[in-house]
Amino acid sequence: MAHARTFNPRVLVGNWVEEEALKDLILQKDRGELTVQKEGALRQNILKPVSLSVSQDGFLHFGDTIMLVNSGGGEHEQRGTCVLSIIADDTSDFASRSQTNSVSHLLGPLQVGGSHSMTPCVRNAFIITSVDGTSDGELLRYGQSFALRTTADFARELFLSSDHSTFLKCAKKSRLQELSLVEEFDFQCWWKVIYFDPQERLENEGYPVQVNSKVLISHCKTNQFLAALGNHILWTLFGKEYELTAHTFLDSHKAERDNNHWLFFTAHPANQNETLMQLQQDTVITDEQREKQEDTQVKECI
Repeated sequence: MAHARTFNPRVLVGNWVEEEALKDLILQKDRGELTVQKEGALRQNILKPVSLSVSQDGFLHFGDTIMLVNSGGGEHEQRGTCVLSIIADDTSDFASRSQTNSVSHLLGPLQVGGSHSMTPCVRNAFIITSVDGTSDGELLRYGQSFALRTTADFARELFLSSDHSTFLKCAKKSRLQELSLVEEFDFQCWWKVIYFDPQERLENEGYPVQVNSKVLISHCKTNQFLAALGNHILWTLFGKEYELTAHTFLDSHKAERDNNHWLFFTAHPANQNETLMQLQQDTVITDEQREKQEDTQVKECI
């Protein structure tokens, strides 16, 4: 026992566990790998403004950058206007520059939802893409197949896809046919535009699709229409949003309900920084303000 050594200079003394944890924290901060840093970078990149295409002739073309908008409805559910948008809540959906040694970008597959923000950005801007070799600039026609893909760089050109619902693969809330953004392009990414009025649907087959007008978006593989669900709410990093699915909703007259009504929005020729709906909303607000001012002046005169 006389020769037993109870202490060695190499033994760590003090709160060395906390010191090591602090070093790891500082290292992660320098690399930008902290959760709060990833969320900040995700918000900054996904909300970056995008310029929508301007249609000079009033029709949609392949290669156009658009927003896909559901104008809402109220017969069966109180649903407001929503825009097809990327959902990227988890930091696992996002690859930072330090992880890839390249530009930060999203990782598929990703969910989509119906956002209430009408400001064009990376999150809600999509490009009409050909699936049959049609060149950019050519008119998109009713009944013609196409694909919707996200913008390049951060959004990584993901394709809107869907497939038959199964027990393991379906929409989170409604359990209907799921929508997702995928990296690999295949037949599940094919869609086509159907004329809005059932009475004139056959007559308009093959005619160019007008911008900012109600249409139906049909999935080529399952023949289900793109739909917005006002009674199924998703909580995302950007607030409450509607769940989107591929499902056909019919009324008593066997016509598609407003859940399936969509509009391809482009930039307004007079003001390319705003969509037509934003300009209409601004006009409504201006008219209301003018009416209030006129009422005030009348009361003052009385």
